[in-house]
Amino acid sequence: MKKWIAIALLSFSFTSCDTLLQVLEETEGAGVPTGITSSEAAAGLKEALVKGVGNGTQLLGKTDGFFKSELYKILIPDEVKKAEEFLRGYGLGHIADNSIEAMNRGAEGAMNEAKVVFVNAITAMTIQDAISIVTGGEGAATDYLIRTTSTQLREKFQPIIQQSLDKADATKNWTKLVNTYNNLSLVHGKPKIDPDLNKYVTTKAMTAIFSTVRKEENNIRANPLERTTDILKKVFAYADSKR
Repeated sequence: MKKWIAIALLSFSFTSCDTLLQVLEETEGAGVPTGITSSEAAAGLKEALVKGVGNGTQLLGKTDGFFKSELYKILIPDEVKKAEEFLRGYGLGHIADNSIEAMNRGAEGAMNEAKVVFVNAITAMTIQDAISIVTGGEGAATDYLIRTTSTQLREKFQPIIQQSLDKADATKNWTKLVNTYNNLSLVHGKPKIDPDLNKYVTTKAMTAIFSTVRKEENNIRANPLERTTDILKKVFAYADSKR
């Protein structure tokens, strides 16, 4: 009597090609299955995600991961550029500079917390979650993490970022800067901006980490050299054979 472990058609999107991963049946007592089980497929996906978030958080969490990044450096918002230029014109550029460095150092310091939150979410992922992710196309795993971790990430990030901002008096300087801008906005009829610097930096940090994880996810899917463990090699080699 045949015992079905699982039959699922999992679709991986590698660049412009769709790679099909078929989980095959196993006959009871027949020995090694001809394909891979759904449990192995889920384990492979989880391992790929843990690797991806590890690489992403390490990249951004190191010293200057944000501060010297061309892509992710956090700058004064466009809305207050004029106020920043005003400060620099009066020899007070150091206030803006200190604020910018504090924003980026805070974001860097929050990355260790991001890894813990991500790994917990990945560990809790069910086989059904995994199947939904791989059939969802490129970047679907990152979208899953956005849905399941954003609230907790924001809660974890904010106190770390606040500590960095307070250490450099960035919050105080930012509040003065924004309040001055908002007062002038009343005169010139321009919209006010949110004085909550922590909220701004936290949002930027979250955008950066999810962007980096998305790149890592797609890289592991597309690049065989990134498959550094047995389960990754097995899952993705089988997927490659079905292209």
